[in-house]
Formats: sequence, C-alpha cells, structure tokens
Amino acid sequence: MSRENVEIVRRGYEQFRATGEVQRDLVTPDFVWDMSTFRGWPEQQTYEGADGAREFLTAWTGAWEDWTLEVESLEDAGTKVVAVLRQTGTSKATGLAVDMRFAQVWTLREGLQARMEMYADPDEGLKAAGLA
Repeated sequence: MSRENVEIVRRGYEQFRATGEVQRDLVTPDFVWDMSTFRGWPEQQTYEGADGAREFLTAWTGAWEDWTLEVESLEDAGTKVVAVLRQTGTSKATGLAVDMRFAQVWTLREGLQARMEMYADPDEGLKAAGLA
C-alpha cells in the first residue's frame, strides 16, 4: 500500500499545480493541514478539511509574486509520505526573494490524505516520519 500512498500524494501535487486547488476527492472529510510543526510559525496552527487547506493555500500563494513550488522528492514511510519541496517567489509586501526547501509529511488512510504536517527543515520531516 505504501507505494500507492506515494502515488496519491504525487497526484495531489499534480492536481494542485494544474488547478491551484486542494482536491476534495483526495482528502478525508476530517483532513487536517497542520502548521504547528513548522518551527516559528506565528499564525493559525491547524486548518480543518479541504476548505481549511484551501484557505491556507489561497492566503499563502496570494502573498507572493511569481510563486513556484517544486517537488524534489517523495519518500515512502508506510502510511506516511514525506515530500521534500522547494518554493521560490518574491514577497508582495516586502519585495524580498525567497528560495526555501521544506518538508510536508502526509498521513494517508484508506487511500486518502488524512493529515499534512509542515516542517521548515526537510531533515525534521524525514525524522518525524521515521526516515532519518
């Protein structure tokens, strides 16, 4: 099942890239987007359901000029998948450029994404999923 989990997460990123939306058919009804694991995150800690994830992503992507997200790798951790990502962009508020690597740890249940935990350091995400 874990290889299938990697493909589910990959499909989620592909759909996000194509539509800019979190796809409801890929997440559980009780899905949680968890920012509490992102060191120093000053804002709301968790977002509930596909609508909550959409709320976070709309606010986040709207703050950037020329924002891009690249999936560097997807690591199989059984019921979890670690995505190592790179984002680039220029802040609309400050004009500062950002080039940042981070990790998202996805927990899957019954073929759907049930939780996403964000980590500022990819190694922290790998360790949290038992891969470091």
